[in-house]
Amino acid sequence: MSNNDKLILALDVSEYDYALELVDKFGEHIGIFKVGLELYTAAGPSVIEEIHKRGKSVFLDLKFHDIPNTVSRAGIAAARLGVFMFNVHASGGYDMMKRCRDDVVNTCLRENLNRPRILAVTVLTSISTEILRNEVGIQHSLNTHVRHLAGLALKAGLDGVVASAKEAAMIRGHCGRGFLIVTPGIRTSWTPVDDQMRTMTPKQAIREGADYIVMGRAILNQKDPVKTAEIINQEILTA
Repeated sequence: MSNNDKLILALDVSEYDYALELVDKFGEHIGIFKVGLELYTAAGPSVIEEIHKRGKSVFLDLKFHDIPNTVSRAGIAAARLGVFMFNVHASGGYDMMKRCRDDVVNTCLRENLNRPRILAVTVLTSISTEILRNEVGIQHSLNTHVRHLAGLALKAGLDGVVASAKEAAMIRGHCGRGFLIVTPGIRTSWTPVDDQMRTMTPKQAIREGADYIVMGRAILNQKDPVKTAEIINQEILTA
């Protein structure tokens, strides 16, 4: 994994042309771009095809969460799009995750496709301990819940998790070195946290065990976004 591949830029925009403009603009500094709900709903799979034509990789961030058969079919569709990574919600349960993983692996073998990394979302970085307990109804601690879901994803054969960098060291200790940890909610020391509850700087996240960090607004809202990405890559390198 090169230094430029550790930083994933979130294309959290709705305009097809603007998204591709961003890919071109940051192409020298970033190798993986995240396509999430907003962009995928507005632009569809064609934006993924165009990103691939530019020699870049895609993290498809749609957080599949449904019955096992539905998630499995969605995962197969993602694999056929050639994405580098996609994710499901760990809270969908073991059977959902394992069915998705097994069916994607079998399809990729049968159709000679590159197998995407499959990640499980543990607890969204916008959720605090209080929200988890009082609104979601999970009574044990946030750390305990994240640890449990990460272990469940590992048991189901998934490649890793999406989790806050604040839980990265705990997940690494619980799930081992080969387990991927992708951390959103990353903010530089000079940017606001926005709607994120559990944030960390790029250097801190890498030191805590993150394999990839995902950043969007914290880069795009800067006066010189490309320079910011360059600085963050240097920060990752020194971590």
